[in-house]
Amino acid sequence: MAVPTFVDRVRLQLVAGRGGNGVASVHREKFKPLGGPDGGNGGPGGSIVLRVDPDVTTLIDYHHQSRRVAPHGGHGAGDFRNGGHGEDMVLVVPDGTVVTDEHGEVLGDLVGPGTEMIIAAGGKGGLGNAALASSKRKAPGFALLGEPGEELVVHLELKVVADIGLVGFPSAGKSSLIAALSRARPKIADYPFTTLVPNLGVVKAGDTTFTVADVPGLIEGASEGRGLGHDFLRHVERCAALVHVVDLATMEPGRDPVSDLDVIERELEQYGGLADRPRLVALNKADVPDGRDMADIVREDVARRGWPVFTVSAASHEGLRELSFAMAGIVAARRAEAPVEESTRIVLRPRSTSGGEDFTVKRTGEGWRVRGEKPERWVRQTDFSNDEAVGFLADRLERLGVEAKLVTLGAEEGDTVLIGHPDNAVVFDFRPGIDAGAQMLGRRGEDQRFTESRTAAHRRRAIDAAMATRAEGEERADVARRYDEEHGLTHIDFGDEDDAADGADRPIDDGWDEDDDA
Repeated sequence: MAVPTFVDRVRLQLVAGRGGNGVASVHREKFKPLGGPDGGNGGPGGSIVLRVDPDVTTLIDYHHQSRRVAPHGGHGAGDFRNGGHGEDMVLVVPDGTVVTDEHGEVLGDLVGPGTEMIIAAGGKGGLGNAALASSKRKAPGFALLGEPGEELVVHLELKVVADIGLVGFPSAGKSSLIAALSRARPKIADYPFTTLVPNLGVVKAGDTTFTVADVPGLIEGASEGRGLGHDFLRHVERCAALVHVVDLATMEPGRDPVSDLDVIERELEQYGGLADRPRLVALNKADVPDGRDMADIVREDVARRGWPVFTVSAASHEGLRELSFAMAGIVAARRAEAPVEESTRIVLRPRSTSGGEDFTVKRTGEGWRVRGEKPERWVRQTDFSNDEAVGFLADRLERLGVEAKLVTLGAEEGDTVLIGHPDNAVVFDFRPGIDAGAQMLGRRGEDQRFTESRTAAHRRRAIDAAMATRAEGEERADVARRYDEEHGLTHIDFGDEDDAADGADRPIDDGWDEDDDA
């Protein structure tokens, strides 16, 4: 099987790196078994970046290896140690590469050395329990999972970036013309379809330097798939002008310079999008016998179309100077007309799955489907083997308003709720107002090892409130004694009225008040 050396169209499967998981860890040391959360965050996964490299002229590397996977982020660890970042994977592509998705939508047009785009973003790392701790949730017994990196299939298509495109029948002398005008050395032979890939050459005429490319294999029916032209017509889309290279020495029956010109124009018209390009006509091979006479015969017919005509010879270099300056004039005028583009910062934002809202809820045959960037991201971050993590997810969804929206739309207890894309949705049974996870006395998503009774804290606040309405002559100890009697609490009398006035007269406190640290 022949191994291709020039590939201008490939299909790539890209998988960005997964973010590392956060870790749930509790600091421990002698005499301090529960010293607080110290779990580190997971590192972000590596992204996949496409970058234009002027030294790359083909997509052959991706033809042989069409699946690329970026490194994953490292997991977090205890003692506040964060996971390492996954290294970005940079894929170099030729100048003029167009990136499309499987549906044909253009994702990027990479033109210019150094131009790059993040085609697949790495997943974010999960937060450790140290980052999830707050005054309301002092020691979470869970951490968030790292998000998976983006996974997609793209098509890379190379469209050669050239100022002038040479078109014509096989063996019309396009490759010879490029070799005579520039230092390019394409393969040249005396049989049709010698050129199997586009050739590029750099030409200098006066103060203007420009590039010239030829399109191999154009014949009648090329726009419909005959010959090689169907595969390479895309390479003239970026050209500022087209040069018809007409063979004055063809020996094939039924062919002459004018009919060849009509055939190629018809194929360009059927391909579409090239009608606004200026045309030049190069009557090539004027050095062969009867070549100059043939040029004199067809010159008037071609000139009537309004196109400049040049009689040239790639072998003797006749007429090449005039042709190169004519091409340079078109290129210079095109560049002068082009607007000056100011450098702007490109911001790529992912598409919203909820139409700009935080989330959407829709009833389907499978149940209530919830879509939205936040709910779907939270689901991906949740460790469903941990009851506290599930409770934390339930709290987040409730604060976002998902539960209230479901009730408003008529969802009932026990209904099926699906969050995420239909291909990988997470399924829940709707339980409005019910704490998720294990039976908890405190907040969902809070480490039960750190759950303390707050009776003393509530008592102190109630006594403070009652002090404003105390009877004349009553001290704080009297208010505290009355509160204890009303609520059936055991009153501890320390026998020191001053201490009691300072609040020493109270039941034994069995924990910190979570609101005192707020």
